[in-house]
Amino acid sequence: MIAGKKQRSFKELGPLVALMSLAIFTTVLNPRFLTAFNLQALGRQIAIFGLLAIGETFVIISGGGAIDLSPGSVVALTGVMVAWLMTHGVSVWISLLLILLFSLGIGAWHGVFVTKLKVPAFIITLGTLTIARGMAAVITRGWPVINLPGSFLKIGQADFLKIPVPVWILIGVTLIADFFLRKTVYGKHLRASGGNEIAARFSGVNVDAVRTIAFMVSGFLAGLVGVIVAARLSQGQPGVGSMYELYAIASTVIGGTSLTGGEGSVLGAIIGASIISLLWNALVLLNVSTYWHNVVIGIVIVVAVTLDIVRRRFVSK
Repeated sequence: MIAGKKQRSFKELGPLVALMSLAIFTTVLNPRFLTAFNLQALGRQIAIFGLLAIGETFVIISGGGAIDLSPGSVVALTGVMVAWLMTHGVSVWISLLLILLFSLGIGAWHGVFVTKLKVPAFIITLGTLTIARGMAAVITRGWPVINLPGSFLKIGQADFLKIPVPVWILIGVTLIADFFLRKTVYGKHLRASGGNEIAARFSGVNVDAVRTIAFMVSGFLAGLVGVIVAARLSQGQPGVGSMYELYAIASTVIGGTSLTGGEGSVLGAIIGASIISLLWNALVLLNVSTYWHNVVIGIVIVVAVTLDIVRRRFVSK
């Protein structure tokens, strides 16, 4: 147990050092990085990627090659839907409740296909990616949904104690998710399912239920991000969320989650999301062409995955 704790700390220490080094490097090259305006903008971006990364972490830890490719499109669809509901007379709170339940349903849909119908997670979530993106365009006919209530916009735009509301939401979700992952029976079963599915089943773990819940967590958080993004933009925009799923996956891997399952942490996911967000922010502050942004992030993903594979080979020896 002690060795396991040391290994987790070591895996999170590396990304944390990288995050701090990137922040110092960016500050030296452009002192505007430390302005209140930039830090608040960065915090909102970290909140979006962090929430998605937490959901992706649950899915990947569950093992079986599970991965969720749908979060970005679900963000677009749920943002459009919550905006559409409110502009058609549904109250803010009822709209939020319906959208979050709908998001849970998307996760359950994925879980059933993966565990009962044995459809690879890659395929069913890729299908949802396409369906959700298409439905967002169908509902809006390509136009944003505007004139949203002011009380709703506070979710994405307001501050509390000079800290953006989305950051507070991320903090709350992080505490809850970390508790469930590290302190509950479900968290132990989730790691067991991802580490050795056969042994977990022989031990009485309901692997199908564990994985379905993991997909539901991912779907729920994607829906929550859809709400936040719609409130932040003051509109339901069918074009948002592009590449978000890749940023979420990158965040989990950079934060130490193993793509083979069984290993990972919420803290690691947040650190990974912070690195991706900070890297993006740094490229903007340093006036690097947007054409290079995805190139740089892609290189970071490749390096992170390669290091994970090398580490696992070293540990196995």
